[in-house]
Amino acid sequence: MWYKFCYWLVYIVFKPIYRFRIYGRERVPEGGMLICGHHTAIVDPVLVALALGPQGKIAVMGKAELFKIPVLSAILRSLNAFPVQRGKNDVGAIKYALKSLKEGRQLILFPEGTRVRAGETVEAKTGAGMLSLRAGVPVVPIYITPGRKAFRGCQLMFGTPIRPACEGRPGAADYQRVTDEIMRAVYDLKKELPQ
Repeated sequence: MWYKFCYWLVYIVFKPIYRFRIYGRERVPEGGMLICGHHTAIVDPVLVALALGPQGKIAVMGKAELFKIPVLSAILRSLNAFPVQRGKNDVGAIKYALKSLKEGRQLILFPEGTRVRAGETVEAKTGAGMLSLRAGVPVVPIYITPGRKAFRGCQLMFGTPIRPACEGRPGAADYQRVTDEIMRAVYDLKKELPQ
């Protein structure tokens, strides 16, 4: 109930400001999965959560610095967000992410690990590939119109689920291969957006 209340409150506030349009939501399957996109604006995680609907089966990985602010930390945790130490091998965050996926949550993750300005490129971290292979869950790519979004309108396009696989025990090369596949799928979705 708390999540639904927060969802509709945020939706009512954000819809007239960001005027977002959502495409391809019917492609999102049931059960645990990664929702992976590129990240160009601070509001992206909120827009993805709104695009997924009010059911509240999400989990969001956020930078640890946000969780050092007591009130914000309490709000984020109540909405199924959890901290990750960027640039480090954060075992606790990985365990929590795997647990969330096995519980059937939709884990929102931005493989590039940081916001990337339109036109820039950043090599994606292999965490998305690792989590999808270790948890055995599909990955749903999502493309979000980059740049400033307030009062300009934006579009979110869900893609066809990717079902990563590998022979034997996955390793670093497999994680990189799957992550690269995910990011290609994300950027390919730009072509599907209505003009």
